[in-house]
Amino acid sequence: MCASGRAVLSRVLMSPRKILAPLALAQFICSFAGSNMNVMINDISEDLDTTVAGVQVTITLFLLIMAILMIPCSKLTDRWGRKRCFIGGLVLYGIGALMSAVSPSLGVLILGNSVLEGVGTAFLIPPVYILTTLAFSDLTSRARAFGVISGLGGIGAAAGPLIGGVITEAISWRAAFIFQAAVIVVIILLSRRVVDPLPPDPTRPFDAVGAILSAVGMFFVVFGILQADNDPALFAALLAVGAVLLASFFLYIRSREKAGREALLSMSLFKNRTSNLALVTQNIQWLLLLGTSFVVAVFLQTVRGYNAIETGVIFTAATLGVLVSSLAAERLAKRYSQKSLIAAGFVVAAAGIGVLLALVGASSRVVAFAPGLALIGLGLGVMLTPSVNVVQSSFPEERQGEISGLSRSVSNLGSSFGTAIAGTILVSDLASGNTTYVLAMVVLGAFALVGLVASLLLPAADVTVS
Repeated sequence: MCASGRAVLSRVLMSPRKILAPLALAQFICSFAGSNMNVMINDISEDLDTTVAGVQVTITLFLLIMAILMIPCSKLTDRWGRKRCFIGGLVLYGIGALMSAVSPSLGVLILGNSVLEGVGTAFLIPPVYILTTLAFSDLTSRARAFGVISGLGGIGAAAGPLIGGVITEAISWRAAFIFQAAVIVVIILLSRRVVDPLPPDPTRPFDAVGAILSAVGMFFVVFGILQADNDPALFAALLAVGAVLLASFFLYIRSREKAGREALLSMSLFKNRTSNLALVTQNIQWLLLLGTSFVVAVFLQTVRGYNAIETGVIFTAATLGVLVSSLAAERLAKRYSQKSLIAAGFVVAAAGIGVLLALVGASSRVVAFAPGLALIGLGLGVMLTPSVNVVQSSFPEERQGEISGLSRSVSNLGSSFGTAIAGTILVSDLASGNTTYVLAMVVLGAFALVGLVASLLLPAADVTVS
């Protein structure tokens, strides 16, 4: 049987609706992990004798490791098989969660949470999007599936502070990692029904040099941002080194392609204008979501003196916002173009940031943060699915491994940027009260406007799901 015939047969045997649950749940727990620690900062700092900046580094490194390994791991799915990488990533993630739960120091927490959970996520997330794209062949069903996955991802990130806060106050911050490990076990059990639609190709070449150049380049850029407040000279030096390494990466893969060899990332992926603009919107969406989550959570705990559960409860507004707009995603996709939904999402999110800025000085009550967070949740929920669908649907099935890795890398890089940039601004002078909070939110608002511009530049002939 030919490859296309095997793919069609496997798609039928795979029963798309049955595999959606473990895939969507996997995206939920990985997004949850990126934000739930925000409300545990005081508890972790006291327990492990560290600082807010130390916990920020842990969170940012988790998001960064996901980003820098997402492309290499997506390429390895073709070589090792999508289901094998998915299960392997889940196991690695679970081990990291358990190690984090018993960590006696910040170093062990970084190894468990940032490294093992980060690497595990980089392996398991590309198969989520590749398997979904291959299992749901028509645009309508694919949009619906991406809506479920992206919606649960957004809910996981938005609900992370609430769930993490409840667990931390009721039991301990360590129990939140036990919760993650338990969810991983459930996903592995549900994944028994997942069938890889295409056989692995062990002979598929892997560009190790390209993987190293891209990973180290992105690491230096984000790590440099984290040093902006501590050492401006080091900040500039690290950014310069990162920029040189990334430039070298693009020159390297271009020369490798010209020589007729397979590169880590094909330059042709960047020739699709629609996909490029949608990738920008993806990056900024996650920058806003994780950046806002970190800034508001840290501000409420360190400046306003709220505990983990009080901080987490206020994020219910953002969770409900994401949930409401995600549930309406399919209906909205039938009535409006994806371009319109992405643009509207940025407008609503920017309005939410404006409300957060307006009310921070007007009221000291925690409820003053609810309207702004609700708007941000609504806006992000509206545009998460369209952005993913525009990117994934811009390329044929045989290129889904590449574009899925690039898409997830760009999104997770946005998450790490949000925590690093906005978080560094906030942490630079927590004693100033509202000052650094306002500055951090203004910067996030500026990024929202950049995202809006990118969405408006999307082609007018954007696809409308029917």
